[in-house]
Amino acid sequence: MPGTSVRPRARERNSVLNRPEFMSLNQPMRGGGPPEIRGGGAGAGAGGGGPRRSGSVRSQASEETGDGAPKADGGKRGEPGQQRLPEEDCMQLNPSFKGIAKSSLLAIDISLSKRMSVCAYTWSSWGGCRSMFNLLALTGHGLTWIIGTVVCLTRSNTLAGQEVLVNLLLALIVDVLTVAGVQRLVKRKGPWEMSPGFLDRVVMDAYAFPAAHASRAAMVSKFLLSHLVLAVPLRILLVLWAVLVGVSRVLLGRHHLTDVLCGFALGLFHFGLMETVWLSSNTCQTLISIGTLSWSPFS
Repeated sequence: MPGTSVRPRARERNSVLNRPEFMSLNQPMRGGGPPEIRGGGAGAGAGGGGPRRSGSVRSQASEETGDGAPKADGGKRGEPGQQRLPEEDCMQLNPSFKGIAKSSLLAIDISLSKRMSVCAYTWSSWGGCRSMFNLLALTGHGLTWIIGTVVCLTRSNTLAGQEVLVNLLLALIVDVLTVAGVQRLVKRKGPWEMSPGFLDRVVMDAYAFPAAHASRAAMVSKFLLSHLVLAVPLRILLVLWAVLVGVSRVLLGRHHLTDVLCGFALGLFHFGLMETVWLSSNTCQTLISIGTLSWSPFS
């Protein structure tokens, strides 16, 4: 029996797996890597293990980095120097229903807006009417209405007229600031690449969404219809003017259809807001006194 116990021990000592270069095969795997990389220092001094491990590490490094620099396509194999495509140029394999509907509506909006831009350039189909529509758009410009309201306010002699004009002036200022803020936030370009003019830059009307002219026309027309006594033909003309101002921006290629529709909705919202915070006659007189530098806090 003693001879049988000595024999297995001698077999264990002479086993190939107990040699230093094969010690890593008896150890559990760490991190899921290949055994030739996990060998550590035990295999580094062996005859054939070192070059094989360095070659495998070198080949994996070349696959990951290409020519020594990080790959630009997110770790996937490709040609050196290949850049990752922008997000909007990548095709989604499983788009959601909401994304499909949004993309379809935007495509329809752009297509219809470009078809309606018959006065976008002088060589367009209605290029001869471009100056007329530019003049119509000028009647809905923010700077035109602000200067006109200030002039009328300086010439008004009644308290009721001054009250209406001060509230209209504040509504115009709120409209300009709100539209400019939303445009800076959304930064949507028009259907055609057109740089804004000088008057547009003055009132910060640099982008397409929402349409500032449409918002202002809707707000002013609703304001005048509510606070002025006008005959029926004048009321119809006022509504028609607001609609034509918004449509002219599409015909000139400066805005999409959705920009104009959202501009009309925003203008009506501004009117409702000013009706809620309507300034009284005394407050308007105080503001006028401050504006003319004739206000005295002890009077």
